[in-house]
Amino acid sequence: MAPTPLILDVDTGVDDALAILYAVASPEVELIGATTVMGNVTIEHTTENTLAVLEIAGRGDVEVARGAAKPLAKEHESFPVVHGARGLGRAELPPTRRAAAGRTAAALIVQTAHERPGEVMLVATGPLTNVATALAEEPELPMLLARFALMGGAYARGGNTTPAAEANAWMDPDAAQAVFRGFSGVPEAKLPICVGLDVTEQTKLSRKALEGICMAAPDTPVARFLADAVPYYIEFYERTREYGGASMHDPLALGTAIDPSLVTLTTTRVEVETDGEWTRGQTVTDLGGIRHSPWAVGWPPEDNARVALGVDADAFMERFTGRLRELVARQGSRAT
Repeated sequence: MAPTPLILDVDTGVDDALAILYAVASPEVELIGATTVMGNVTIEHTTENTLAVLEIAGRGDVEVARGAAKPLAKEHESFPVVHGARGLGRAELPPTRRAAAGRTAAALIVQTAHERPGEVMLVATGPLTNVATALAEEPELPMLLARFALMGGAYARGGNTTPAAEANAWMDPDAAQAVFRGFSGVPEAKLPICVGLDVTEQTKLSRKALEGICMAAPDTPVARFLADAVPYYIEFYERTREYGGASMHDPLALGTAIDPSLVTLTTTRVEVETDGEWTRGQTVTDLGGIRHSPWAVGWPPEDNARVALGVDADAFMERFTGRLRELVARQGSRAT
């Protein structure tokens, strides 16, 4: 089968960078565009990081479009403690040889979906500001895409930024709410696949696994980048969690978009708290089916999401690390 055309919407920190490399390494998809959004770091850094990671992966041909510099209605607060001041841990990549495209992130998404209706897969791994903007410009976007998957939310558990909220949903809750409502009532196959903390925190990249990827060809651009960037991210988890390794939030979203059988999905309704001292960004999820009950006061009855509540973590991690190892090995073979 021909690979599926893919647009990645990223706020490139370390795990977004890993998702980009995973996309480059995956024969099931053809990475045709990347759109950037503020999130882990500023829009300037997420755009520079995205361009640089694509260049070291040998995909400097992929169009990169700069997107939102701030949330729809909130102030931007980045997370340097997690990803480093510039977003890529201790990695120091050379300046990129090209600039972002002339069109905006939303324009790239909407125009590409129109050019290739029913073909393009969109995967968003940062705040949903660009996707919300694209939906405002083209409300028929859900029907134009082949598939939409997102990393964000915490659907049957608490958050990682506050006790209620996951980071991407917390960063721009108004955008998240607009996106979920924009997909309300579309056919089930077109509903967003929502990969949140319920499953992403079950997928962990250990130091040993990272070494195994890099050892395929240590003196290559991708291996050197991984060795510099990822340990910083792992160290954050070692300081703040009781397990070794770092959660592969964004790579799992891409892996699930490619192969939804990796996760257990439930079709439901999600609403997002846009304000609240403690509940901003909470993804309120109707897992009990209250939307079908006559006493559901004010709760909309339409489904708007397919939420991942279980994951085959071993199968995903084997596939993910194998693909990155193959990418590193290919760079090594071309260098000899």
